[in-house]
Amino acid sequence: MSDSRLKRTLRLVGNFFFSSFNKEFLIFLFFLMLSGTFWLVLTLNETYEREFLIPVRLVDVPKNVVITGDGEDTIRVTIRDKGYALATYMFSDMLRPIEVNFKNYAKTEGRGSFPSADMKKQLEQRLYGGSKVTAIKPERFEFFFNYGLNKRVPIKLLGKITPGESYYIAKTKFSPDSITIYASESILDSIKYVFTEPLQLSDVTDTITENVNIRKMLGVKCLPAVVDVSIYPDVLTEESIEVPITPINVPANKVLRTFPSRVKVSFVTGASLFRSIRPESFSVVADYNDVADHPSDKCNIYLRATPSGVNKAKTELKQVDYLIEQQ
Repeated sequence: MSDSRLKRTLRLVGNFFFSSFNKEFLIFLFFLMLSGTFWLVLTLNETYEREFLIPVRLVDVPKNVVITGDGEDTIRVTIRDKGYALATYMFSDMLRPIEVNFKNYAKTEGRGSFPSADMKKQLEQRLYGGSKVTAIKPERFEFFFNYGLNKRVPIKLLGKITPGESYYIAKTKFSPDSITIYASESILDSIKYVFTEPLQLSDVTDTITENVNIRKMLGVKCLPAVVDVSIYPDVLTEESIEVPITPINVPANKVLRTFPSRVKVSFVTGASLFRSIRPESFSVVADYNDVADHPSDKCNIYLRATPSGVNKAKTELKQVDYLIEQQ
């Protein structure tokens, strides 16, 4: 840029800033900043209370110790002081994590407790002299541990899975199908299985795989803490199959014969499951005691058992002809 162009540009900028209108604007801006500074100084000089989240860490944990459970690892500390002091805590590392020495607070029964009084003492060593800790939540930091005692337990799904129209949930599968839990002996003995966190799915028509967290339990460490669950829906279909009628409670010297000897059973099941269903998976019976106690032209038949995955099963006939023979 030539000297003449530079001078012309500087003159235009100068004229802009130092025109009567812009002079008033700059004066207004100056006093606005000045008043803002005074307001900030006065505000920071007031006394306030503010809550801070401070992590808590266990230190000096022996190598043969397993920390169990998923207790609170953060405490909520309320501090009262001037605004400038609280601002310093907010933007500095003065409120670094609180360290809890395992050996000092662990008890023999697999549980340790770090009281709020000790938390407060450790905190006050880091604060300004005018700062005061007014509240600590929770009142104590608790931790659980053992020396490797564990067992393997299966997983159960918690929640609600709703299939799409004309579908049903054929099965759910976890990967892995069980997890290892670490806890005290009494807690381990009381746990037969673990639950997932609630899972809500609706209108499921295709296979879905989801990551789900294992529900936390006090004093229990779960490995892994996250598993995969696969949901397998299947198309519902109405089918039928002929099943033999089996006489029951027949005396040794008699024979109960039914006519017909087989009956059609209709039911609703999954299309893929139907291929594995066999007549012997059902149980249809004719009870000799019925006709012995209440003789009639026909005897009742009953559907006593159906295979897994079959719904709304019913026999085509409720009564059949019969004949009792003497042997």
